[in-house]
Amino acid sequence: MSRIRETFARLQAEGRVALMPYLTVGFPERESTLELVPALEAAGASLFELGVPFSDPLADGATIQRSTQRALQNGITLADCLDTTARLRERGVRAPLLLMGYFNPLLRFGVERACRELAAAGGDGWIIPDMPPEESAELQAAATNHGLDMIMFVAPTTPEQRIAEIAARASGFIYVVSLTGVTGERQSMAANLGEVLQRVRRHTDLPLVVGFGISRPEHVAEVARLADGAIVGSALLAHLEQLPPDRLVPGAAAFVQHLLGT
Repeated sequence: MSRIRETFARLQAEGRVALMPYLTVGFPERESTLELVPALEAAGASLFELGVPFSDPLADGATIQRSTQRALQNGITLADCLDTTARLRERGVRAPLLLMGYFNPLLRFGVERACRELAAAGGDGWIIPDMPPEESAELQAAATNHGLDMIMFVAPTTPEQRIAEIAARASGFIYVVSLTGVTGERQSMAANLGEVLQRVRRHTDLPLVVGFGISRPEHVAEVARLADGAIVGSALLAHLEQLPPDRLVPGAAAFVQHLLGT
């Protein structure tokens, strides 16, 4: 059983929702991720989406764009993200670790090489928002060959037939985009989120994890009633931006506990 599947099975048995923080590797400082991930895992986070900095993050709003620019200024590359994954495992992190990034850096690095090194580092899969299913065969084959999951996206505007096609290719879980637009904090969840999740559920038994716009405890509680997991990115990064260096790690952990209501 993969680490992702085991995590969701355990949480389902415990009646708990998975909280999956998004952290840009190398933000705010080059080594920050190595301190943040263990602290957030101890605070209750179940999985991690580790952002690979890229100059043109098309799916991301201003907050994540700022974080990726800072990480690029800190010199972070895909190789550094792979190394960070390995170092987190050395530090005892047990939660699933997925690299989220755009395809260009991965293509330049080499698809087969990237999958081989991510698996060797103890990573669990890829989240590639600009990878259409029709163009994913090479990456999927390499990922499968190395025991990695390929996370696929479904949006509120995705037609029924395409949902079925995406679900047939996905593994690990389905990333359900809660609204149209880019990442960023929102005041409330989309009114049709339950309907969107029902449409996806008709085509897969994989866990459904909701992202984009989750920023408050009530959002996480709402997702817990409807889906298997919630991703928080922009709200967490915006919180990190406001913290002094000596409060970064405890402040981030407190924010995760706040979202979970613990």
